[in-house]
Amino acid sequence: MNIIARNNLAEHEAGNVVEAIQFAAADCDVGKVLVARSRMGVCAILLGTNAEELEIELGKIFPDDLLIRSGPAVKDETSKILHFLSSPNASLDIVLDIRGTSFQREVWEALRTIPAGRPLTFAQLACRIPGSKSLRAIGQACAENPIALAIPCHRVMGNSGSLSNYRYDARCKRSLINREIAAA
Repeated sequence: MNIIARNNLAEHEAGNVVEAIQFAAADCDVGKVLVARSRMGVCAILLGTNAEELEIELGKIFPDDLLIRSGPAVKDETSKILHFLSSPNASLDIVLDIRGTSFQREVWEALRTIPAGRPLTFAQLACRIPGSKSLRAIGQACAENPIALAIPCHRVMGNSGSLSNYRYDARCKRSLINREIAAA
């Protein structure tokens, strides 16, 4: 997976850059998936049950950008993501445009090291982050991850083993984890 990492806040504050982000929503095995891409790569993969709610969420993530509904622009990425959802042992080979603070990117990079079907607790994830912060800060970074599946925050559980509802409901997270375990 190719990655482009950048600090979204610094770029936008420096030049008040307005970027066109193209997106489309599709039906998938766990409900709906919304895929959004910038000129650099996929900047959001959102899961939910309602496409309109996912569009609203996308607007909250990228409030200063121009959002353009365009299925053809994200057709290849959407196809790869749908394939990955139905067969989670497959590779998810897409270019990512990761936007976040340096701490968020550290957490998100640690998330990407978790093998499919092998969930960790927040405490175990913290051990993978050099000089890591509190579990609450790590949980917040997971909650703010806009690129589901490619940055697999669903693979992190509460320290008691419970599924946390940071971005997705427990049913969706359980379904994703169960699919990965079955495919492993």
